Amino acid sequence: MTSLERRSVLRAAVSAAAAGALASGCSGARTDSTAVRAAATGRSGGPSPAAPGRASPAPAHAARPPTLAPGLPAQIDHGPRGGHAVALTFHGKGDPRLATALLGEAERADARITVLAVGEWLDEQPAMARRILDGGHELGNHTMHHRNICALPADEAYAEITRCADRLKALTGSIGSWFRPSQTQRSTDLVTRLARKAGYPHVLSYDVDSLDADDPGAAAVQRTVLGALTPGSVVSLHLGHAGTVAALPPILDGLRRRGLRAVTTTELVT
Repeated sequence: MTSLERRSVLRAAVSAAAAGALASGCSGARTDSTAVRAAATGRSGGPSPAAPGRASPAPAHAARPPTLAPGLPAQIDHGPRGGHAVALTFHGKGDPRLATALLGEAERADARITVLAVGEWLDEQPAMARRILDGGHELGNHTMHHRNICALPADEAYAEITRCADRLKALTGSIGSWFRPSQTQRSTDLVTRLARKAGYPHVLSYDVDSLDADDPGAAAVQRTVLGALTPGSVVSLHLGHAGTVAALPPILDGLRRRGLRAVTTTELVT
């Protein structure tokens, strides 16, 4: 990215933040102008997302089908502890410029991530599905509207799962590799059964919460993640937060120093 392009990205990100457009994956976001500047300094790492409502071209790579990990429980919160890998998983929602910047940071470090996309975000930003897959990352389902799925009646909860699955299939040819419930770390038995009915053998939980949705700043996100993870960890992070974009390079550096790699969740558990 040229200096002129970086300045353009920075102006756009700051303008969006000032207008309240930096929507979070799971909670409200506040502006972190320092982290926005850090995010905007990187190359985009791939094509720009389409404007809201614009149809996306067919993806170059289809998403993987739902992952089946024989021997693992219906609800997975970490992978093997004796290996040398972790999975960085991202709740998929928020400003597509920040999402694209984060994907570029991961790819420059030869890291792969898992994005659990919210269906209404895919409706607004359909090209992001292709961008994620073309970077070698993994795509999954984080419900249609990001409601408190464990508090919903069975029919509404099932609709939240299947409507997002339909969006993923239309954009990628697959319902996605994983389902992660919204507004909760762990699903109820009912939601687990509904996810299986919709085609997902496992529910993807996590054992490390980065707390990045509260926008504590890049340094705090880095400390929280590196202080809590161990080999096999599944880390919960969010797209749409500038501090998370700025925290990703030092997190990946910290993993390398420990002899760990960031891989897709499917690679971690199979």
